[in-house]
Amino acid sequence: MYRKYLKRPLDILCALAAIIVFFWLYILVAVLVRINLGSPVIFSQERPGKDEKIFKLYKFRTMTDERDANGKLLTDGERLTKFGKFLRAASLDELPEAWNILKGDMSVVGPRPLLVEYLPLYNEYQRRRHTVRPGLSGFAQVNGRNGLNWTGKFDLDVQYVDNISFLFDIKIIFKTIKKALHREGVTFDNTQNIYNELSLEDTYIKY
Repeated sequence: MYRKYLKRPLDILCALAAIIVFFWLYILVAVLVRINLGSPVIFSQERPGKDEKIFKLYKFRTMTDERDANGKLLTDGERLTKFGKFLRAASLDELPEAWNILKGDMSVVGPRPLLVEYLPLYNEYQRRRHTVRPGLSGFAQVNGRNGLNWTGKFDLDVQYVDNISFLFDIKIIFKTIKKALHREGVTFDNTQNIYNELSLEDTYIKY
């Protein structure tokens, strides 16, 4: 009942409430991003959603557009400023994802949407994480975040898919708030070592 009929309306209510209550914060962060990092203040990137349908994920930008003498963008590490690191650590860069929730691309709680280029790396078991809408936060994010390897994260994603309930979502939301306030973990999208941990060969023979 909750998964089929109640989760989506509650997502809409939560997203609207967040935008209305924290409208001042959206404006403040947007202004600070414009001053410190330039424009546009919103960064978008394609991600796979429910049933692997591709959508544009929206975030506040956390990097500059600095380039080398040849006009080539500098590395991510060189373009990520202290201010950008703060936005990521406080998860403030995730605020625009409320719009993704309103559009129906995402849910408040669900597996985090990763990059499109990682789709071939999943085995059939792990692909089940895409049978639901991706979330602003998820079960993996409140259970170790970057301390887990990717296999462990995907196992938690599938565990969430198999056990969706109102109380489960509420528990994840409160844990997310707690971790954000204490700045536990680093980011929601630390994908640096995914290729090292999940090769096509290893992935498809695991299960």
